Amino acid sequence: MGNIIEVRDLTKKFGEFVAVKGISFSVEDGGIFAFLGPNGAGKSTTIKMLTTLLRPTSGTIRINGYDPVTDSDLTRKSFGIVFQDPSLDDDLTAFENLELHGVLYRVPQDTLTKRIDEMLTLVELSDRRNDFVRDFSGGMKRRLEIARGLLHHPKIIFLDEPTLGLDPQTRNHLWSYVQKLNADEGITVFFTTHYMEEADRVAKTIAIIDHGLIIAQGNSDELKKQTGTKSLEDAFLALTGNAIRDEAGSSLDRMRMMHGRMWRGSGRRS
Repeated sequence: MGNIIEVRDLTKKFGEFVAVKGISFSVEDGGIFAFLGPNGAGKSTTIKMLTTLLRPTSGTIRINGYDPVTDSDLTRKSFGIVFQDPSLDDDLTAFENLELHGVLYRVPQDTLTKRIDEMLTLVELSDRRNDFVRDFSGGMKRRLEIARGLLHHPKIIFLDEPTLGLDPQTRNHLWSYVQKLNADEGITVFFTTHYMEEADRVAKTIAIIDHGLIIAQGNSDELKKQTGTKSLEDAFLALTGNAIRDEAGSSLDRMRMMHGRMWRGSGRRS
């Protein structure tokens, strides 16, 4: 089985700040791959480059054989994505959110309704198809976002901190859906997390990333063997010397957030 994601010497700079520092990795077709690291480690920046949202400063990326920079449309058709921040339209129903996505991705009209029904059944939201999303719980919204990301039959699903803010029971249910998708449909899963137990339980391959660098990668047992430790958390500590930082984000993230507020407040438009 070949690799569906290939990344070589990938770097991203924001002015003088280097967010991602020449990383290389590959993801096997049909695999479950996790970026494990604290907030501000470079996880979200990397996933944005993989999904055409950010242009790399240097390095190469291949997603399903396509270059996200020169073949952005074909790259986007190859994946679905669940963003870290909610991205559903609260003023539309569950069905309407999926229908809009299907139209944007040119899912054939004669098969769109059937596909929407399949996805709503998969994430156990069929009985809420005509309810407004604003009335959904956080877990229900995440499940609907996964359904939306899978609607156009992608080969890869990207999940950027998909369980952030969810209670433990809902998190467990969400990962059960993801693992079933991977097993039943062979879809490749690429997710980012700073939760040790998620990476340990779900991922077949884990890349530990911190300060924009991939420090080590392998499955959980390989990382523990490499460091002579008994848990993934201890392996992480041995490799990085730091506990997972459960914080609001890096100073760069906070700076961007403040700049964004100032920009919106000025009334200017790009």
